[in-house]
Amino acid sequence: MGLGSFQEKRKEVLASAEEKVLEIGLGTGLNLAEYPAHIKTITSVDVNIGMNSYIKKRAKSAGKTIDHQVITAEKLPMADQTFDTVVSTWTLCSIPNVHQALEEINRVLKHNGKFIFIEHGLGKKKSTQIWQKRLGPFWKKVGDGCHLDRNIKDLISSHAFKITEYKEFDMRNMPKLTSHMYQGIALKKTKSIIPKEKIQN
Repeated sequence: MGLGSFQEKRKEVLASAEEKVLEIGLGTGLNLAEYPAHIKTITSVDVNIGMNSYIKKRAKSAGKTIDHQVITAEKLPMADQTFDTVVSTWTLCSIPNVHQALEEINRVLKHNGKFIFIEHGLGKKKSTQIWQKRLGPFWKKVGDGCHLDRNIKDLISSHAFKITEYKEFDMRNMPKLTSHMYQGIALKKTKSIIPKEKIQN
């Protein structure tokens, strides 16, 4: 995902970042060079401790200060209404309890805060969806927990977010199983419509 087409998308998505930023699933830090110049400090979380050395190098190269924590997005230690912007790029697919993570993202966002996202997920064509579901269990094992068939728009909309900017498209030169993208900006609302038991499981 460090190829030119992905980096262009990162830059496009991150252009909307404002003020105090939290990034979910920073990975190796490929987003860091693409943040606008006015974003100097970024708080980030990722469950993989092996990413730390990459993050440090890329933060230094990008001139950013990083407060990075090796934790899951499903249980954030930050206080309510801490961030103006939360960012997720190709991360929601691999979070085990994505409902809980989205509740946490909503919680730490300030009122009218922005959740900026680009994710792959459930394809448009029925034939693609069938194969995504068939290969899903195998893909999760080889793809570090990645789910092929999550409907990202429906997931985000159900967690007290109002999607204000949005588009779906297929990324070129990618397998059909992973090429369908969901990109947008969602503003924090007030109340989730997901049952509590589903969030907690």
